Amino acid sequence: MARDKLSYICQSCGAVYTRWQGRCESCGEWNTIAEESAAVAGGGGAPIGSGGARLKKGKPFPLEGLSGTTHDAPRLPTQIAELDRVTGGGFVPGSVILIGGEPGIGKSTLLIQAAAALANRGQRTIYISGEEAIAQVRMRAQRLGLGAAPVELASETSVEDILATVSIGPRPALVIVDSIQTMWTEAVESAPGTVTQVRGSAQSLIRYAKKSGASVILVGHVTKDGQIAGPRVVEHMVDAVLSFEGEGGHHFRILRATKNRFGATDEIGVFEMTGLGLSEVSNPSALFLGNRDANATGAAVFAGMEGTRPVLVEIQALVTQTSLGTPRRAVVGWDPNRLSMVLAVLEAHGGAGFGMHDVYLNVAGGLRISEPAADLAVAAALVSSLSGAILPPGAVYFGEMSLSGAIRPVAHANARLKEAAKLGFTHAIAPAAQESTQSDRKAAPKSGADGGELRVSTLTRIGDLVADIAGTSATQKRTRFVK
Repeated sequence: MARDKLSYICQSCGAVYTRWQGRCESCGEWNTIAEESAAVAGGGGAPIGSGGARLKKGKPFPLEGLSGTTHDAPRLPTQIAELDRVTGGGFVPGSVILIGGEPGIGKSTLLIQAAAALANRGQRTIYISGEEAIAQVRMRAQRLGLGAAPVELASETSVEDILATVSIGPRPALVIVDSIQTMWTEAVESAPGTVTQVRGSAQSLIRYAKKSGASVILVGHVTKDGQIAGPRVVEHMVDAVLSFEGEGGHHFRILRATKNRFGATDEIGVFEMTGLGLSEVSNPSALFLGNRDANATGAAVFAGMEGTRPVLVEIQALVTQTSLGTPRRAVVGWDPNRLSMVLAVLEAHGGAGFGMHDVYLNVAGGLRISEPAADLAVAAALVSSLSGAILPPGAVYFGEMSLSGAIRPVAHANARLKEAAKLGFTHAIAPAAQESTQSDRKAAPKSGADGGELRVSTLTRIGDLVADIAGTSATQKRTRFVK
């Protein structure tokens, strides 16, 4: 007979302790440790791997010639190009994907669209909601124009009932569980939503996916920091972790992978929220650069890369005199530590003084940039705002800045230049060492949308950029004075 053993588990990170304490030593949170009981092996009810009666001996199998090998397709594409791009070409049979995002960001909308796309092609798909009734899910599907899709719906929170239901009939191609925080299993004696229940429910669903070959998608809530709530061990158990991002004031959403065992983790999918759900954005650069003011100071266009896709985005900077003892540094969409480094290099090697100025930096459109190639575009926007110079409207910037003031080359320069030329830009400012890279040696002549050549200006030191912008500022001031 199973006996209960008390343990103390942090509800924030899942750390386990033998006694209660006020502060979790793992995540540093206060008052998140709660007492929970778990069944200890002691008979026929022992869990797999605990040394009880259900543990069976096995033997290794060779890599080739496995008995019972399935002939399923290696991928299950949804034909939603942006979703398939992030997952690596579609869902892998038997895989488990964890997707997280803020409330109202569009997770359920995207998943019901993916389920309807597969169901319309004859694949059995099941959508299980633990937060909404079947009528509410059906109402959303009808609003999206998907009411006729043969998607099977269920409203249930018991994992045992869910597994018993999906096991009836042919094997489903896709099972969506929305959300994992609302699920509970009888094997764990704790309230739904606790760390133990989330971990136990996820283990049961993952075991079902591996045995049946069905693709399972788990929807997860997020914390205030944007991290998926629940124990981090769940992220290690699943095959892929997707993050659905977006700002409330913008219509587009960005889907990116933070973990993917079957594909790359640097790809992004861009969607636009419309009245009929999420629509794909095939050209994100045109979306991010839409309605930009080319005659504004402190605005520079950065030619970036998101995976294998070049993306052009506008970087906006505002530098103003400060009335505080310590100038303020506010950043949206970029690394604040990186901004501090760029400001220090501009002061040390460019002669630009930001010590008595507040600095505000924003990546237009809400896109988050992590690559160091944005250093040159950020520096150009900062110097432009400080000097009052308007940067050339047809220019793009990319390059990494070193602490010595040198401009270092970056990868995929050829793809960045081609994307800039396709969107009509006529001038690119890039590192001088970029000419010797293998990608640029193979580069063909670039033409803009108007048929003109894309002229590439190279820089070796950050001081050259500051001098060029300062000269432009002086010329523009003289022109305004003459007028």
